[in-house]
Amino acid sequence: EKNIWGREFRGTVADHPDFDAGSDAEALYDAMKGFGSDKEAILELIASRSNAQRQEIRAAYKSQFGKDLIDDLKYELTGKFERLIVGLMRPPAYHDAKEIKDAIKGAGTDEKCLIEILASRTNEQIHNLVAAYKDAYDRDLEEDVIGDTSGHFKKMLVVLLQVSQILYMLIYDLYDAGEAQWGTDEAKFIMLLGNRSVTHLQLVFDEYQKIAEKSIEDSIKSELSGDFETLMLAVVQCIRSKPMFFARRLYKSMKGLGTADNTLIRIMVCRSEIDMLDIRECFRLRYEKSLYNMIQDDTSGDYKRTLLKLCGGDDDDAQALRKAMKGFGTDEDTIIDIVANRSNAQRQEIRQTFKSLLGRDLMADLKSELSKNLERLILGLMMTPAEFDAKMMKKAMEGAGTDEHALIEILVTRNNQEIQEMCSAYQNAYKKSLEDAIASETSGHFKRILISLAQTWPGLLFFVQFKELADACNADSGDLEDRFMSILCTRSFPHLRRVFQEFVRCSNKDIEQIIKKEMSGDIKNAMFAIVRSVKNQPSYFADRLYKAMKGLGTDDRALIRIMVSRSEIDLFNIRKEFKETHDASLHEFIQGDTSGDYRKILLILCGGED
Repeated sequence: EKNIWGREFRGTVADHPDFDAGSDAEALYDAMKGFGSDKEAILELIASRSNAQRQEIRAAYKSQFGKDLIDDLKYELTGKFERLIVGLMRPPAYHDAKEIKDAIKGAGTDEKCLIEILASRTNEQIHNLVAAYKDAYDRDLEEDVIGDTSGHFKKMLVVLLQVSQILYMLIYDLYDAGEAQWGTDEAKFIMLLGNRSVTHLQLVFDEYQKIAEKSIEDSIKSELSGDFETLMLAVVQCIRSKPMFFARRLYKSMKGLGTADNTLIRIMVCRSEIDMLDIRECFRLRYEKSLYNMIQDDTSGDYKRTLLKLCGGDDDDAQALRKAMKGFGTDEDTIIDIVANRSNAQRQEIRQTFKSLLGRDLMADLKSELSKNLERLILGLMMTPAEFDAKMMKKAMEGAGTDEHALIEILVTRNNQEIQEMCSAYQNAYKKSLEDAIASETSGHFKRILISLAQTWPGLLFFVQFKELADACNADSGDLEDRFMSILCTRSFPHLRRVFQEFVRCSNKDIEQIIKKEMSGDIKNAMFAIVRSVKNQPSYFADRLYKAMKGLGTDDRALIRIMVSRSEIDLFNIRKEFKETHDASLHEFIQGDTSGDYRKILLILCGGED
C-alpha cells in the first residue's frame, strides 16, 4: 500500500532487536505471578514488540508454563487496559474477527465498526479475516452479516467481504448511476465502489468530478442516506487516503464529552504496525493538534501510557523545533525548553517525527542553527546514549593528542550492555571497530587495559577471590599490572566491591594506595578510575565534574560528556556526592563557571540547587 505522498505506509511499532521469545515469556510470567501484577513491565514489553513477535511469545509462554498468555492477561488486568493489551496479543485477522463478532452480537449492531473495518482492509486482510472468523467461531462471516443487516447497506457489506478481481469500469457508468439521473441506481454504486482497485478508482473520482462538476462525496451525500451513505463515504475516504480516514475516526472517538474507547483501541491496535506515522501527519494537518496530545488529554493511567507508546511520538515538539529554527534568527529558548525537558527516548521519537513529518534531518538543522558549546550540548542530548559515547570516544582519540581521561572515564563506568551498544554505534558511525581505534591510538599496558574494558564480559566470568588480589599486590612490579588487569576488568562491580571489602579486612591494605605507590602514568589513572568507580560511581563522577570546572578555564568537553550521559541515570546522586565532598552545590559551580544559553540548559539538566 502507498499513502497519498507515494511513500510506503509506516508504523510506530516494529520488530524489537535482540528479540528472545523465551525471555519475554518468562518476564511476563514474573510480572503476573504472586499478589498483583507489574503493569508497567507488561505494557512496556508488549507495546514494544511487533505482532509477529507477540505470537512467538504466546507460543513460548504455552510451552514453558503450560498456560495461555491471553487467559492470564485477562485474569490479571481489568477494564480498558485489559482490552487494549489483549487486543495487541491477538493476530490482526483474529482481532478484526473479534471486533466484528462483538459489533453484530446482541440486540443492536455497531454499524460504524463494521463500516470502518470492512471499508479499510485490503483484499488479503479481508481474506484472512473471513478465515479467522470461521476458525474462531465456526460460523460464516458473510452469513452472519446478512443475518444482522438489511437493504443496500447489507449488499455493500457483502461485496466488501468478497475478495474481488479488478473490475474494468467506465467513468460514465458511475456518472449515469448518480448525477445523470434523478433516481439513483444504488446497485451501480455498489458494483463500482465495492472493488478494491484503489489506483483505478482514484482516477475515476478525478474524472467524475470533471464531468459531474461535483465530487463523488457530494453526490453520495445528496443521493444516499443512513448507514448506506456512511458506508459509501467511508469506502471513498479510504480510497482517497486511509490515514486521513483513520485520523477522522480517531478525532471523533475523543472529541467532546466521553471517549469511544472501543474505536480508539481498535484503530491504535490495528494501525500501529502499518501507517500510524501517516495517521499522525493527517491528524495534525486536519485538526492542528497532535494525536499524542489528544490521547494524553483524553485518557489516563496504564491505558494512556500504552496508547501513547503505540502512538509513538508528539508531533507538536517536532513542529515547535522547526518553527524555532525557521526564518531569520533562532529561538534558542524553545529549543532548550524542549530538548532539556524530554527523556532520551522521547528525543529519539522527536528525531523520527521531524524526519517523517517535515522530511528534514533534525541533527543537521540544529547543527546549522546553533554554535559552540550550546551546539555540542544540544546535539549530545539528541543522540542515543550509544551514539553519544561512540562520538565522545572518537573525539578523545582524534587529532594530535589523545584525551586519556575521557577514554578512561567512559570505559570504566559503562556496563556490559552499554559497552556492547557503544561498540556497535562506533562501527556504524565510523566503519571501524572501537577496539582497532584504541589499538592504533594508545600503547603498552594502557592500550591493553582499554581494549580489555572495551570488550564485554559475561557476568562473574572471573570468580575473583580476595586471595587473588592479595597475590597480585605481592607480585613483582612487572607482573603487577597484568594481574590487576585480569582481576579489575571483569565489570562485575558488586562482586569486586565485596572483594575489596574482604581484602581491606584481611590485609589492612587499601587498593588505591597500592595503585598509587606501584603504578604510574595512564595505567595508574585507569586502574585508579576502575577502583573509584567500583567503590562509588557517583563520587567518581562528582570528582570529574569538580576537576572540569575548578581553577581558571573550564573543560567543557568533560562537563558536557558527564551531564549528558548521567542526566537520566544518577545525576541526583552525583549532586549529593559533589555537595558532601566540595561543600558547594554542583548548581553553584555551573552557575559560576558557564554563561548564556549553555549555562541555562546545563542548569536544567542539573535539576536543583541542593
